[in-house]
Amino acid sequence: MIKTVGVIGAGTMGNGIAQVFAQSGFTVTLVDVAQPMLDRARVTIEKSLGKFVEKGTLTASDRDASLGRLQTATSIDQLSDADYVVEAIVENAETKRGLFTSLDAITKPEVILASNTSSISITLLGAATKRPDKVLGMHFMNPVPLMTLVEMIRGQATSDATMRMASELCTALGKTPVEAADYPGFIANRILMPMINEAIFAVMEGVGTPEAIDAVMKLGMNHPMGPLTLADFIGLDVCLAILNVLHDGIGDPKYRPCPLLRRMVAAGHLGRKSGQGFYTY
Repeated sequence: MIKTVGVIGAGTMGNGIAQVFAQSGFTVTLVDVAQPMLDRARVTIEKSLGKFVEKGTLTASDRDASLGRLQTATSIDQLSDADYVVEAIVENAETKRGLFTSLDAITKPEVILASNTSSISITLLGAATKRPDKVLGMHFMNPVPLMTLVEMIRGQATSDATMRMASELCTALGKTPVEAADYPGFIANRILMPMINEAIFAVMEGVGTPEAIDAVMKLGMNHPMGPLTLADFIGLDVCLAILNVLHDGIGDPKYRPCPLLRRMVAAGHLGRKSGQGFYTY
């Protein structure tokens, strides 16, 4: 029976994941090395829940109860009694592997360890533990409280029981689980990133301005947001990292990151978070 959930990483994704678990009645411990990040996370979650109250989709007492179920900690040692753990730290394979090895030592042997990675191999992360059958990917979409999809990634050793349990958990969160195999980029980014990359090539080659390209995809293909606006929202550094994973992992030149994308990241023009990307914020 899953009652207590650990979420590691108090960034945008970790906050959102902690929020949906707390909203769905689970006791949540959100862990991050930096206390200021945890303080900021709580404020962000309070604001997000407040918006649901304003819209009338959440009562004020439910909001208060959700916040009451959320605690924070600066060490993963606090997760020794957790029933389920979701990792949402920086998108770096070695850092994640180190964390999974530590979690394997700290948590109860039956606990499932999930990663919110958007492109890193689940098999690789599972191999860093003594329980690869209990390791899977749960790739939530941003913003987590609003997006219903969770991409469920089955590693080479992930058991059917683990996939079933994690899928039931998704349903309990009001999310829709969709299974993907453990190949670079899974489903979402394998299809999305080449589109974003192609849009950047179109800018570089002068096929159209960012505004024109986004307008065509919004008005012609009915996308809610153009690919360049979306790239700015995701972070151009994140887009580049995922394209590198696709390119290195599959070895096909069609995944080669656009030189303009590399140049913008080198200049620190990362999109919305840095104030400048294809657009100015």
